[in-house]
Amino acid sequence: MNILAEKFRDNIIAVVPITLVVLLLHFTLVPLSTPFLIRFLIGSIFVIIGLSLFLVGVDLGITPLGSHTGSTLTRTNKLVIVLVAGFVLGFFISIAEPGLLVFSNQVDYVTQGEISSISILISVSIGLAIMIGLGFIRIIYNLPLYRILLVLYLVIFVLAFFTTPEFLAISFDASGATTGVLAVPFLLALSVGITKMKKDSKSSEKDSFGLVSIASTGAIISLMVLSFFNRNLNFVDNSTEEVVESTEIIKPFISILSSVFNESFMALLPLLIILFILQVLFFKLSKRAFIRILKGFVYALLGLFIFLVGVNAGFMEIGSKIGYTLALLNHKVYLLIIAFFLGLFTIAAEPAVSVLTHQIEDITSGYVKRKAVLIPLSVGVGFAITLSILRILIPSLQLWHFLLPGYLISLALMFIVPKLFVGIAFDAGGVATGPMTATFILAFTTGAANATVGANVLLDGFGMIALVALAPIITLQLLGLVFKIQSRKEGV
Repeated sequence: MNILAEKFRDNIIAVVPITLVVLLLHFTLVPLSTPFLIRFLIGSIFVIIGLSLFLVGVDLGITPLGSHTGSTLTRTNKLVIVLVAGFVLGFFISIAEPGLLVFSNQVDYVTQGEISSISILISVSIGLAIMIGLGFIRIIYNLPLYRILLVLYLVIFVLAFFTTPEFLAISFDASGATTGVLAVPFLLALSVGITKMKKDSKSSEKDSFGLVSIASTGAIISLMVLSFFNRNLNFVDNSTEEVVESTEIIKPFISILSSVFNESFMALLPLLIILFILQVLFFKLSKRAFIRILKGFVYALLGLFIFLVGVNAGFMEIGSKIGYTLALLNHKVYLLIIAFFLGLFTIAAEPAVSVLTHQIEDITSGYVKRKAVLIPLSVGVGFAITLSILRILIPSLQLWHFLLPGYLISLALMFIVPKLFVGIAFDAGGVATGPMTATFILAFTTGAANATVGANVLLDGFGMIALVALAPIITLQLLGLVFKIQSRKEGV
């Protein structure tokens, strides 16, 4: 199958740079035990295989479900049905997002259950689902995206003043974690399914972007609201807790098989039920087309299972170990340099980013080249992860010191860049925070916070995904401004 081979190639390119960095550190600054290193390599292989199978499943099953649903909802011409269906689908898509599953488990672990993974999953999914409904209303009634985003981020800024410090970082991180390899293609398919029914092609082109960015604000708002009900929690600062290298190789993988399979199955089961209901009531797909979508769900389930096994049993653990050891040995310069290159490599190899850069080049008729997008985007994300480590090393630096001016700049740019680039830029924030960011690099930053004197894992270790999501928003809007200036000079 050509599509499977393509996914394998893309994910090998995404994982290999991280593997090479780990091997380089193993032979220089951070020697690792042989069982620990072997478990990481096995986990890396599982991540490549699992993510490849999952993405094939998304292409064959989840994305067609979104596209057919979008078209079906539009044909009903009933706003209530559109909103209810968008809410239900958005909720269960978020629940099944691999990045959010990993992220919520990390928060649960770091807070020792004070902020449970299930509370994050449900809160984020409700917030995302509500905002999908708002996104549908925007598309149907041609509401300007920049005005919607301006209002939503003003609400976020107001809530931020009343949000506990512990929840501020995870609220913005959850926004990036929930718009990952499953949610983004599904939301884009839903958006296209609705906008293609509109007669105004230019309006449809603009409206096909922006649903992801609106949906992602739901994750931020919902967790900020959740913080109001969790103000008396006793968070345990487990900084300086040593990352122990287990001598076991196979046992950690076997021990989690049952729980991970149940988690994967329950994540995708609601979507499968929705598929059967919509097929009977609305889709009426041919037997061949329906079986193809079912095969996609099988691929997605198998891929999600293998991916989560690899992440939890071998892949993330070594990221935490490297960050912990470098911080413990006080290798501050090396820690910052490695953080930058991890961001540089992972974003450059992210399959979704490749799709995005091609899309921008096509939309601008070649005026904005792929390299002109990819290079500043990679540098921007590398810089964002470096700032995350700097924030750990200098505890007086707080997350809002970066997010507040960053989003103020982003919101100001919305008024002067082409409106098409506004949607692309804010959607790209979700694209950039891919599976490597939500797994290895998140473990790297929390590990560094764990070993840094004066740092707090929950307050300082999280927030990295939020900064990574912010970098493309600023970068691509600036590129949109360049495109606007060039177009005027050439009289386009």
